[in-house]
Amino acid sequence: MTLTKTLFREKCLKQQKKQYKYNKVYKNALINRALKKLLLQYKNKKILFYYPLPIEANIVKTLQYMRKKSEVYIPFMEGKSFKMVPFRLPLEKKKFGILEARNSNRVINNIDIAIVPVVGVDGNFQRVGFGKGMYDRFFEKLKKKPYTVFIQNEYCHTSEYICDDYDVKGDMLLTAYLQMKVSKKRKR
Repeated sequence: MTLTKTLFREKCLKQQKKQYKYNKVYKNALINRALKKLLLQYKNKKILFYYPLPIEANIVKTLQYMRKKSEVYIPFMEGKSFKMVPFRLPLEKKKFGILEARNSNRVINNIDIAIVPVVGVDGNFQRVGFGKGMYDRFFEKLKKKPYTVFIQNEYCHTSEYICDDYDVKGDMLLTAYLQMKVSKKRKR
């Protein structure tokens, strides 16, 4: 049977739900430590974070810390995609149970670093997400591609090329026990 993106997503989600229950706090601490160390190398940058769902790696500690060091944004859902808004409190629960900052009239078209949650990664280092395509549509609108760090609470990777051309391609994958940078030579 040929591996498809849908089958791979299901496999990864099942694996994450099963494994992430164990040592969740410890794994989140390891991810936060590694992410903070990475981001401290870049001073005064514009960073897009995500605000985590229960199944995603909880990077809130790093988000709050970097808020004092850089310009920090989080997604604000708009239709089938999102726009970036400055991270500010209070957060409100919106669609899909995601906590969001309030809407802003500020237009932000440029970021230096994007922290993106992933379900899995394919052989071309492209993102397999939850299947809504929001990050794909968002990245398509950006003028300049930011340095993209994929965050995964449980490592789930396939060497096969299962993603579409429009799927977001990462520069780095970060899990509790693994940091992997993409090879510049990788192409389909």
